[in-house]
Amino acid sequence: MSLPHAILTALLEKPSSGLELTRRFDKSIGFFWSATHQQIYRELGKLEAEGHIRALPAEQPSRGQKKSYEVLPAGRAELARWTAAPQDPKPYRDAMLLRLRAAAVVGTAGVEADLRRHLALHQRQLTEYQEIEQRDFPPRPPGSAAAPQDRLQHLVLRAGIDLETFWTQWLTHALTEFAQLPAERPTE
Repeated sequence: MSLPHAILTALLEKPSSGLELTRRFDKSIGFFWSATHQQIYRELGKLEAEGHIRALPAEQPSRGQKKSYEVLPAGRAELARWTAAPQDPKPYRDAMLLRLRAAAVVGTAGVEADLRRHLALHQRQLTEYQEIEQRDFPPRPPGSAAAPQDRLQHLVLRAGIDLETFWTQWLTHALTEFAQLPAERPTE
């Protein structure tokens, strides 16, 4: 996934200013595709130069007024092209897993504490995702169907919930394994 496509998606959902976009990224898209505020503003400029978005006319001209953007037909076509194109999964990289592998040969000093810290972070993220699910996707009455857009957005959220559930379970298991390791002798 690329940042331009994330921005096009967000703008198709709701035309927004750069500041509004950065706030929305912090609360939704940023959970699975992060970007700094500078990256978002830089990309807005590129998308506008490419004719994929345009700044909406301001109601009153004013110096320093925030611009709101909307997606143009060329931007919608680019997003549709990208969405339909096949893409292979990216190889997974995780520093914690590499650190555990390294700990097997150099010792585990500091690793258990960081596993506990990671567990707390994943538990917090899981709780946040579950709260979003309860707020935005409450159970539906029998026989009623959610709109396709809502179903797909819920599917993305469920991926986050399932990943955080995996990590909390795996980290709990890892800490159980750590508790069973023999005490380390100081290295010479």
